Amino acid sequence: MSRPLIISDCDEVLLHMVVPFREWLDAHHHIHFDFASSFEEALRHKDSGDLVERAHLWQLLGAFFETEMLRQTAISGAVEALTDLAERADIVIVTNIGEENAAARAEQLHAAGLPFRVIGNRGGKGPAVARLIGEYRPSLTIFIDDLESNHSSVCADVPQVWRLQLVGEPEIAPFASTAADAHARIDDWTGAKRWIEEKLDELDAVAALMKSSTV
Repeated sequence: MSRPLIISDCDEVLLHMVVPFREWLDAHHHIHFDFASSFEEALRHKDSGDLVERAHLWQLLGAFFETEMLRQTAISGAVEALTDLAERADIVIVTNIGEENAAARAEQLHAAGLPFRVIGNRGGKGPAVARLIGEYRPSLTIFIDDLESNHSSVCADVPQVWRLQLVGEPEIAPFASTAADAHARIDDWTGAKRWIEEKLDELDAVAALMKSSTV
């Protein structure tokens, strides 16, 4: 039987992003980031209170990923959990950072102790997850992401995948919508690892039963 496959997001699941992004905006661009607002309404110029224009917002985010990723640190428990889970499953990181930044993201994650394959994506993650399932042909697939939209995308394209929502940044978790298309939401890696291991244990139990029935 083929190995299970765990497909994980990066920002706010494995690495803190919004908090270091906010600190950089404040220190270098005199912009305030309000976590309680939607992303496109969260950034305001501190001197005027005016919203940062949409185009400028995405320019700032791109600049952060191009030059400031060293500010990001690992979410508590993420490295330890995935290191243990890698003994039982293949792991791939699918991150909406674009192909142009995928190599830098891989270097960043590997330096943090997460030496896994990294795929740069844009938009909903359902198509990327479907392609990985076609490539790996896993016995079971688990998808981990913080965003509601990505769970909906995966649910639509590959509904057989187990979907876990994890918002690992404590400062934004209270404001994050719970994904209706996720099977569970667990915002810490201790609980998340336990949930994933339960799915892997169930798979092992089925495999053992099938093996014994053929003896």
